[in-house]
Amino acid sequence: MRFASLGSGSSGNALLVEAGGTRLMIDCGFGLRDTVRRLQRLNVEPETIDAVFITHEHTDHVGGVVTFAGKFQIPVWMSYGTYTALNGKLDKLEHLHTFDSHATLDLGGLQVQALPVPHDAREPVQFIVGDGAHRLAMLTDIGASTTHIETQISGCDALVLECNHDLDLLYNNRSYPYPLKQRISGRFGHLNNEAAAALLAAIDRSFLKHIIAAHLSQQNNHPDKARAALAQVLGCAPDWIGIADQDEGFGWRGL
Repeated sequence: MRFASLGSGSSGNALLVEAGGTRLMIDCGFGLRDTVRRLQRLNVEPETIDAVFITHEHTDHVGGVVTFAGKFQIPVWMSYGTYTALNGKLDKLEHLHTFDSHATLDLGGLQVQALPVPHDAREPVQFIVGDGAHRLAMLTDIGASTTHIETQISGCDALVLECNHDLDLLYNNRSYPYPLKQRISGRFGHLNNEAAAALLAAIDRSFLKHIIAAHLSQQNNHPDKARAALAQVLGCAPDWIGIADQDEGFGWRGL
């Protein structure tokens, strides 16, 4: 099992996971040409993707799915709430499927477990993907942790974890109006570095081989701040913490 990111942030998101001859994309927030270019960087042909799973309806996660999945005839999966929130924008896709936000789906060599999360969307989910031997948990675009989240991701082998903002940088950012700051930092917004660290501290980390800080704000955070917060929990060197960059994502990581 291995995974890689095409890019992570407010300008677009997409993550690849593959095992046992099955390859999934989680979210498709980049335009068609950009998605293809980013896939080529990872030596992946679009036609080899077996399904696209969508976390929620925000443009940076779903903006490219109609053109990309439509062109390459890739099945798309999302919660029913996400589908309804998109108001028929995806109806032209031939292979569109919905699921309950607590569903677990078997797709070839991978099992995909949906995980409901607090976020300002209709029925947002994140995902735990496993191959029977290892589990990858993806947690971005969540405003707060929950007991259910912590229970489900405990013991995972890899974790892609939102570290969206540093609270001081956010609240001292004069270009952001106060209501936007409240939305970002609120329970249905995004995790700050300290909240991400607290979530990490609350789970079983004994199998953790990879942790990637993701969805970093380019204005309200810095990779060094995210790394420092997570490294303090793990007792590791900050450079052991990976970063999912907006432009480059991150390369393949194996389990």
